[in-house]
Amino acid sequence: MATKEKLQCLKDFHKDILKPSPGKSPGTRPEDEAEGKPPQREKWSSKIDFVLSVAGGFVGLGNVWRFPYLCYKNGGGAFLIPYFIFLFGGGLPVFFLEVIIGQYTSEGGITCWEKICPLFSGIGYASIVIVSLLNIYYIVILAWATYYLFQSFQSELPWAHCNHSWNTPQCLEDTLRKNKSLWDSLNTSNFTSPVTEFWERNVLSLSSGIDDPGSLKWDLALCLLFVWLICFFCIWKGVKSTGKVVYFTATFPFAMLLVLLIRGLTLPGAGAGIKFYLYPDISRLEDPQVWIDAGTQIFFSYAICLGAMTSLGSYNKYKYNSYRDCMLLGCLNSGTSFVSGFAIFSILGFMAQEQGVDIADVAESGPGLAFIAYPKAVTMMPLPTFWSILFFIMLLLLGLDSQGGMYVFQLFDYYAASGVCLLWVAFFECFVIAWIYGSDNFYDGIEDMIGYRPGPWMKYSWAVVTPVLCVGCFIFSLVKYIPLTYNKVYMYPTWAIGLGWSLALSSMVCVPLVVVIRLCQTKGPFLVRLKYLLTPREPNRWAVEREGATPYNSRRAVNGALMKPSHILVETMM
Repeated sequence: MATKEKLQCLKDFHKDILKPSPGKSPGTRPEDEAEGKPPQREKWSSKIDFVLSVAGGFVGLGNVWRFPYLCYKNGGGAFLIPYFIFLFGGGLPVFFLEVIIGQYTSEGGITCWEKICPLFSGIGYASIVIVSLLNIYYIVILAWATYYLFQSFQSELPWAHCNHSWNTPQCLEDTLRKNKSLWDSLNTSNFTSPVTEFWERNVLSLSSGIDDPGSLKWDLALCLLFVWLICFFCIWKGVKSTGKVVYFTATFPFAMLLVLLIRGLTLPGAGAGIKFYLYPDISRLEDPQVWIDAGTQIFFSYAICLGAMTSLGSYNKYKYNSYRDCMLLGCLNSGTSFVSGFAIFSILGFMAQEQGVDIADVAESGPGLAFIAYPKAVTMMPLPTFWSILFFIMLLLLGLDSQGGMYVFQLFDYYAASGVCLLWVAFFECFVIAWIYGSDNFYDGIEDMIGYRPGPWMKYSWAVVTPVLCVGCFIFSLVKYIPLTYNKVYMYPTWAIGLGWSLALSSMVCVPLVVVIRLCQTKGPFLVRLKYLLTPREPNRWAVEREGATPYNSRRAVNGALMKPSHILVETMM
């Protein structure tokens, strides 16, 4: 069949029989299919869609929930020192690297590494394992927020008083704490607050340990099902609908955070909390966990090493200045975390003054900190029911169980989607780009896309700074290993620690495993196979050419299939 007849048949077939399914890329044209071109990737309808989608993707619970509790756990201001070191040495460089790789290859988090360096395509599979484990436990936070939201539709918030079935005789309300004579006559060390008891005894029904799972909590299970359905309907129509959803979901939380910040700063005792937040205890820097938590918090809150930023970047047009927007989004991300810290620690300062204890002991330092401090703040506001509803709607938008669930949750949070596995993936991403593909070669591609070469900071970070930080942090954590605990008291059993390391290794093993598999599957002498698998494939020429641009491709072979690597490491290995 002639090309013209084939094209007409395809047009008729697409017109009369096929109907686009939800999420189908509009770039898949009969003309492309007739000429043997691959389907073109769907693109953002406007630049603001990309900016808001990234902002909604990484400005979220990692900022208002995870950053404050890690900062509190690791001594307040002491945590900020390694945090900013990792921010400029690893967070921003790797964030931009992932976005620009997606834009350059027009591929997702797995297939982009097939084009950059097929031998290390296991990086993409490792990211998928991490993000799959992350989704399993991360959505539980949304279920907790949904539960609080439903509980907020009452004239009197249930965590404001001690007259409920889950409260103990040790529960003491805030109004009684203000009675100085009564407070002095009591042994205050044995008393708890209604906010803490609502969280631990009603929401979690916290058991004695991970080996005591208890029975299923149907109310939380239904909340979990509810948020899974919400997530599905937010994304089922593809990137076009997602870009519109984030217009609201990415902007409303900032308004709520500002309200909480203003209220927190006006509470008595807020100054002591801010001081604890900003003034570092230098001795805490000897603890490797402070560095591990800082590094992984950067990667966690920027949603890097998960393949998500690569996928979002792949929907950009080839000639798009993503470097500028990545730097602005980075400032927004870390700025949100920093402001959330002010909100949380001002409330903790108030709670410490109210309870007459040190700030370091006022609340648990685990993942539930935000579900104690933030609900406490809304009870201190006028119209607490109204503000509580808005706040937990905010938590639900930011994220768009059983009695032993909190112990399992922390096990996932510590091992499965943070810690060493994120450092592992970040190391190999930088190693492949800087030392195999070649940072100068990659800078040529960036210049072709955005019109100029970024400063040397990015290049040196990919080549040296980020790998050194990742390896150093990993070795430091092994030399001074400290077993995982919950709330500074509960020690995890050995079998649980083993399970945690199995979760971490399930993603880490993907990189070397795929290297072995690819070498075994490829034919020929070992050095020839190695050279072939280290050679990058060209980016998506069809998507680029349709945009009217000429992609950088100085390493293209005669047959158009391969690009000859020019980096010294590849040549030396041959």
